[in-house]
Amino acid sequence: MSDTTPAQQPENGAQPDNAALFSLEKVYIKDFSVENPNAPDSFLEQAPPQIEVQLMNQAKNVAEGIFESVLTATVTARLGDKVIFLVEVAQAGVFQVRNIPEEIMNPLIGIQCPTILFPYLREAVSDAIQRAGYTPVYLSPINFEAWYAEQQQREQAQGEGTTSAA
Repeated sequence: MSDTTPAQQPENGAQPDNAALFSLEKVYIKDFSVENPNAPDSFLEQAPPQIEVQLMNQAKNVAEGIFESVLTATVTARLGDKVIFLVEVAQAGVFQVRNIPEEIMNPLIGIQCPTILFPYLREAVSDAIQRAGYTPVYLSPINFEAWYAEQQQREQAQGEGTTSAA
């Protein structure tokens, strides 16, 4: 039998002070850039451009229990050595993270935050490319858990490389 009775539960649905909390507080675009350097000549090109996509994820603690996560995509279209367009979007979110064990804090920030931000980023990128006058580029789904694991392995290998070189 539990020592807690319904009368002892916080009223109005409030969580106890020590309850784990992970919530998205705000989604916003932190940076947005569209370059269309060879327009209108680039619209006359018949060959499809080569598309290059780069992703970067950063997070920082902005206040006690408040984190900003920024997922940035840079999409560059080239035809030979000529840039057709370049779109960069930094999709950001403010997350409240409280009473989470330290061992899951980094994976939570490195996996869950970009997973939540990715659909917003994907829409902003495709919309920007379309508004620049081109066929939209849709970013492929990403397994952020695998991406996080790869980053951790890379960091560990770099750390071991510096240790053995010393």
